[in-house]
Amino acid sequence: MNNYGFVKVAATSPALKVADCKFNTDEIIKIIKDADKQDISILLFPEMCITAYTCQDLFNQRILLDAALQSLRSICEATTNVDMIVTVGLPLEIENKLYNVAAVIHGGKVQGIIPKTFLPNYNEFYDKRWFSSSYELKKNSIKVLGGEVPVGIDIIFEYRNCRFAVEICEDLWAPIPPSSLHILFGADIILNPSASPETVGKQPYRRSLVSQQSARCIAGYVYAAAGNGESTTDLVFAGSSMIAENGEILAEGERFSFESQTCFAEIDVEKLRNDRLKNKTFSSTEYKNLENVQYRTIKIDWLKNVDENPEISLTRFINPTPFVPPTEKTNERCSEIFCIQVGALAKRLLHTTLQTCVVGVSGGLDSTLALLVMVKAFDKLNIPRENIYGITMPGFGTTDRTYNNALNLMKALGVTIREISIKDAVLQHFKDIAHDPQVHDITYENSQARERTQILMDYANKVDGLVIGTGDLSELALGWCTYNGDHMSMYAVNTSIPKTLVKTLVKWVAETQLDDNTHNILLDILDTPISPELLPAGTDGKILQITEDTVGPYLLHDFFLYNMLRNGFEPQKIYFLAQHAFKEQYSSKEILKWLKTFYRRFFSQQFKRSCMPDGPKVGSINLSPRGDWRMPSDASATLWLQQLDTMQ
Repeated sequence: MNNYGFVKVAATSPALKVADCKFNTDEIIKIIKDADKQDISILLFPEMCITAYTCQDLFNQRILLDAALQSLRSICEATTNVDMIVTVGLPLEIENKLYNVAAVIHGGKVQGIIPKTFLPNYNEFYDKRWFSSSYELKKNSIKVLGGEVPVGIDIIFEYRNCRFAVEICEDLWAPIPPSSLHILFGADIILNPSASPETVGKQPYRRSLVSQQSARCIAGYVYAAAGNGESTTDLVFAGSSMIAENGEILAEGERFSFESQTCFAEIDVEKLRNDRLKNKTFSSTEYKNLENVQYRTIKIDWLKNVDENPEISLTRFINPTPFVPPTEKTNERCSEIFCIQVGALAKRLLHTTLQTCVVGVSGGLDSTLALLVMVKAFDKLNIPRENIYGITMPGFGTTDRTYNNALNLMKALGVTIREISIKDAVLQHFKDIAHDPQVHDITYENSQARERTQILMDYANKVDGLVIGTGDLSELALGWCTYNGDHMSMYAVNTSIPKTLVKTLVKWVAETQLDDNTHNILLDILDTPISPELLPAGTDGKILQITEDTVGPYLLHDFFLYNMLRNGFEPQKIYFLAQHAFKEQYSSKEILKWLKTFYRRFFSQQFKRSCMPDGPKVGSINLSPRGDWRMPSDASATLWLQQLDTMQ
């Protein structure tokens, strides 16, 4: 069985009554039983959930403190056969001082007690009236329910495939939250039982705190806040519960409900650890006197009748297009990406003092995006668009559709058009190397690609300009380019743009930057099948050589690429995630087939990336050998492919 590094967590805001420990305990136990049916691994309740946070001076009543302790016993008994971490909040007396604590429970026992460190004592808060800070704690273990239990804020809990720690409410609002130290000592997930009242504008700020701390710590963050059952004498509590992972909010509970509300999500611990491994700022962080800080690790064993690594059923959304911005952010992200491309080319032109550029325009997506970038860069530098030489080079596979789209686009954008057929030159080349033009093999195809590149290079020399490369990130990953053909240029503006994003960018430019005529041309280009057009067209003049029929869908390959490089996942996990992301589009057999193709090509084609031209990094993934990706050209893919051979 394999859980692929996922840990299913839940944050709950239970219905409760102030100072009614019996009612609250019954509700807590009910939620625990429901969560157990959903295979939750970690269940977090709010701060002071056993008594309610708003008991005020009732916290000084012995009867309430005793009842809270008895409730803790009842909750422990209810979890005896439950293989789940349950964290509840209560007031606990330790050496004649009262502490606001979180009790971590598993298998019917209290595994650890975490006291609150930062006690708010301003505005509506009076925590110091009743409670003491963890700084005042002198013991590192105490007797609880007849057993010796570790107590303190220096505790990391290890459970199954994750390590977690706890901070309480206001701790998160401190300049240096305890969680910032917890994660440096190995915590993957932070639990925060909270009781945070509502005021206008507080929710988005609270949400940003959780999101930002999870990002800063490269951690999972589970936040469970007290809800409407708390006293409304002066305040309102809405039950703002949420789960975050490295800056992304995965799930949120319903606020202002009088019923118990639980939100849950799977936190990808493997992804977090991979991100930390790559982030050397994280791994090299040292606080002053950090060597004097010591942590304890409490290892919590799973129950004997439970599989150590159960197969997980994902409920979280797996994005099938991780490179493509979400709809609500399309305009902002596309504008930023386009500006990076434009700015990069403009800087290269300023550096070289050149006033002209040359680009091959095929009528396909990649050359279209490159041309659009060039036009904007020239406009930015106040260089006439006529100084852009767009060259269309018809060959044996060129169709009327792409040919006309290339000409119409260049005309609409106002660039200088040149048409140079490659047919005669390639046929002469076939004679020179004694190749039969009726044999449509790799020589037949690559000869055309290299002839086009030669034309572009020589024409650039003629007009004293730069050859702008059009190849994209997906093609680089798969090696879907001719070595020293379309593989080569003087500056490559699309080198960090994957194919799925190329489509989005061209569509965005069509809808936001151009007139109706150019818009319609771009829409037809978007609708054209992806093809290098190196093999003859059909008798009906339509494209026969479809790229995705040969190498596989770019939708899949971009997904594979992102999860391999950005997340560092192994093949079987990528396969597992792809099955979830594309369950309505591709069969498991198809996904496995193209995943094997991806790995074979990615490894075998590294030699092309080892000598790729300059180009701007746009997103988190780039294959430049001078930047993000350094890989030997003769590395073996055997290890990766062997793992896939075991998959069904």
